Amino acid sequence: MNELQTLYVNSEGAPDRRRRVTNWLRGLRKDLRRDKYLYLLALPGLVFFFIFKYVPMGGVVIAFQNYSPFAGIWKSEWVGLEHFQRFFSTPDFMLLFRNTMAISLMNLVFFFPLPIALSLLMNELRSVVFKRTVQSIVYMPHFLSWVIIAGLTFQLFATGEGLVNKILEELGASRIDVLTNPHMFWLMLTLQSIWKECGWGTILFLAAMAGIDPQVYEAAKIDGAGRLRQMWHITLPAIRNVIIILLILRLGRTMDVGFEQVFLMYNGAVSDVAEVFDTYVYRVGIQQAQFSYSAAVGLFKSVVGLLLVVLANRFAKRMGEEGVY
Repeated sequence: MNELQTLYVNSEGAPDRRRRVTNWLRGLRKDLRRDKYLYLLALPGLVFFFIFKYVPMGGVVIAFQNYSPFAGIWKSEWVGLEHFQRFFSTPDFMLLFRNTMAISLMNLVFFFPLPIALSLLMNELRSVVFKRTVQSIVYMPHFLSWVIIAGLTFQLFATGEGLVNKILEELGASRIDVLTNPHMFWLMLTLQSIWKECGWGTILFLAAMAGIDPQVYEAAKIDGAGRLRQMWHITLPAIRNVIIILLILRLGRTMDVGFEQVFLMYNGAVSDVAEVFDTYVYRVGIQQAQFSYSAAVGLFKSVVGLLLVVLANRFAKRMGEEGVY
């Protein structure tokens, strides 16, 4: 009797599923015809992500193999979770985890709020010319490569010939050791990120602020609200969704602190605080040719980032916000 009921339910549910699929395909064709030019505009970006982001994901399988470039992916020996067990049992894991999380936490606490504050300040500028000039100035560091920024840092803070230390010496003060001081390395990275990306991070917030109805500010002025109250009760609530979405995306990059920046500022004196997952993957995977082991480390990073995004998005939904998806 149970088998007959199951067959009956399946036979009844099949037309509904076909109808839903048919309706979905019909709606998709309708959207494609209506917005064909928008889809054509997005096509190069979709192709880029498909070729360079999704297709390479197939290579993740080498994390479960003893990959050999001569045997290839299909003929390499499968070892299961051996590389993950080795990674979690090595003393390097806790060192890498501590350094990566510390740098990410400092960026989240000190760097993430600054573009919001800078956007609020620039939004209050009444002179359009001055506002555009300030925007251009604060955007410029974003277009400098990390190589140039690292070079500027060395020129400014080198112990022997650095400009800052020469000025301090002329003033009778003692030299400061920034580049080889382990206690200042995380702060130096955070300050570099702030100088380079703080201005660029204001773009989305300023765009969201531009959509606020000016009549709301006028009504607040009539009620006696000053600029600070307008920012707190009007501007910040209006961009709250943007802040939450960017925060969720930022949490997804917690394990990715930027290989190029850390690698360029890396030296033997700060190795205990500068070794992160990205530099470890380069040192072990590229220099020592342990491809499967480094792939396992990279997969661990990706899984942690995915979990953080999912959990943060779910928490945002429970708090009544839109979230990323």
